[in-house]
Amino acid sequence: MGRTVVVLGGGISGLAASYYLSRAPCPPKVVLVEGSEHLGGWIRSVRGPDGAVFELGPRGIRPAGALGARTLLLASELGLDSEVLPVRGDHPAARNRFLYVGGALHALPSGFRGLLRPAAPFSKPLFWAGLRELIAPRGKDPDETVHSFAERRLGPEVASLAMDSLCRGVFAGDSRELSIRSCFPSLFQAEQSHGSVLLGLLLGAGRSPQPDSAILRQARAERWSQWSLRGGLEMLPQALHSHLTRRGVSVLRGQPVCGLSLQAGGRWKVSLVDSSLEADHVISAVPASVLGTLLPAEASPLAEVLRTIRAVSVAVVNLQYRGARLPVQDGSAPGLRVTVMLGGAWLQTLEAGSSGLSRELLQRQAQEAAATQLGLKGPPSHCLVHLHRNCIPQYTLGHWEKLESATRFLAAHRLPLTLAGASYRGVAVSDCIESGRQAAAQVLGSAPHS
Repeated sequence: MGRTVVVLGGGISGLAASYYLSRAPCPPKVVLVEGSEHLGGWIRSVRGPDGAVFELGPRGIRPAGALGARTLLLASELGLDSEVLPVRGDHPAARNRFLYVGGALHALPSGFRGLLRPAAPFSKPLFWAGLRELIAPRGKDPDETVHSFAERRLGPEVASLAMDSLCRGVFAGDSRELSIRSCFPSLFQAEQSHGSVLLGLLLGAGRSPQPDSAILRQARAERWSQWSLRGGLEMLPQALHSHLTRRGVSVLRGQPVCGLSLQAGGRWKVSLVDSSLEADHVISAVPASVLGTLLPAEASPLAEVLRTIRAVSVAVVNLQYRGARLPVQDGSAPGLRVTVMLGGAWLQTLEAGSSGLSRELLQRQAQEAAATQLGLKGPPSHCLVHLHRNCIPQYTLGHWEKLESATRFLAAHRLPLTLAGASYRGVAVSDCIESGRQAAAQVLGSAPHS
C-alpha cells in the first residue's frame, strides 16, 4: 500500500507542497487539510462594484532570481500565461520609488548618476555610503539586527531611512529587532563570502541555474519588476486547487486540526473536530506557533521552540478615488486605487491610542495617510478594510538558531514531519512556494525503497 502524506494548511505553501507531491512519478496519497473555508491563506482578491480588482493581501510577485523564476514557471504550468499582468522595467511604477520623510515625498535616486548627486532625504550622495560599504570590515557576530548591520556597513542615515522602510514594507517589522541573517540572507551571505555586500551581490549574481521557458525569456527581456494576474493573485491558489482536484488529492476545507499524536509504528494520527486521519508523513504549512500547540508531549522541546516564532497583525485598507491624481502621476485616473497597510510591529500602539481596532478607526487612519502623504483629500468612492491577525512572522535576532534546533530535534527523533511556510525562511509568496516545493522533495526523497 502506498504512503499517505497529510499536508496541514491550505495557504500557498501547503498548496505548493501538495502540487509538487502530486506531480511525482509515483505520487503518495495526499490529503490537504485547511481549517477555514478559504484556500490561499493571505492571498485574497475581490472585485469592487465597478469590476476593479482589490488585493486584500500580497499585490504582486517579483520574478527576480531562481525563486521568482520558479513561481512564474508554476503559473505557466497551471495555464495562467494569458492572465499574467507584468510591470515592465520601463514602466514608471518600476522606475520610481519614493520615501515619505519629514512631511514630504522624496524620489529615491536611480541609476549611477543618481548615486553621485545629493538627493533628499539623504544629506550626502549615496555613492559615499557605497564606498563606505566596500571598505567596512566584515562582521564577527553570527547574527545581528538589520539596523545594526546597515548602520555598520552603510552608515546611520541609510540604516534609519532606507533599511527601516524596507523592513516595514516587507515584514511590517522593526529593523532594530529583525535579524539580518534570516530576513535578508543574501546580504548576510554576501558579507560573509566577500567581505562586502556590494561585491558579494555583484560577484554572486547569476550563479544559480535558472529555469527556462518562453514566459521567463519574455520577463528577462522586458525586465519585469513584478507581475500579477488579471483576475487578482487569488487566481494562483484557485488554479492550484483545480489541479489538485484533477490529480485526485483530497482537499478538506473547514476542518481545523485539533492535535497530532504518534501511533505505534511511527505513523501520525491527525485529529480533526469530528474525525481523524492517519499519515505516514505530515507536512506542516500552518504557522509555527499553531503547530507548537498541536504537537504531542514527546515533541514538547520542538513545540517550545516553535511557539517563540511570533507574527504581527496588519490591517490592509483599499481606497478607491474617482478622478484623482497622485503628485507622482501624469494625468488623472478614472478610478485611482491606493492600498494602505497599517500596524505590523506597531499595531499595539495604534490599538492603545483608541478604544480598539474598529473598521472606522482603520479607515480614518488610512484616509489621513492618503491625504497627508499623497494629497488625496476627498472621501474615497469605495473602501475595503481587512485586519489580518498574525499574518507576517517576525524573524528576530537568533531566528536561525531556532531553525537549527528544530532541524536537530526532527533528525534525532526521526519524526516524519517536515516544516514549510512563512514561519521559517521567507515571507514572500515565492519563498512560501519554494518552502512547499522543498518540503515535497524532502518527503519524496525519504520514501522507503521497495
